[in-house]
Amino acid sequence: MRKNYPGGFKAQVVMEALSGEKTITAIASEHGVHPNMVAKWRAEVVEKMPTLFEDKTSKAAKERKQQEELTQSLYAQIGELTTRLAWLKKKSGIE
Repeated sequence: MRKNYPGGFKAQVVMEALSGEKTITAIASEHGVHPNMVAKWRAEVVEKMPTLFEDKTSKAAKERKQQEELTQSLYAQIGELTTRLAWLKKKSGIE
């Protein structure tokens, strides 16, 4: 059965690991977790750290721009398919 650790506990352990005062092994034995878990949590925090300070407004603007581009391309595709359908109906004599 796996143990689930609360976020606050993980944060405390990672802060100690990032401080560099003690080894990961010492921190792990102090808190009763496996050293691999401490290393994994530390790596995850270091990996996600650059995104923590991104401007949320620029992130939202980027997502909005991507959504607008997708909408434009879909409208273009709808227009093209509508034109093809009308042409095929005309050529086949369905209308």
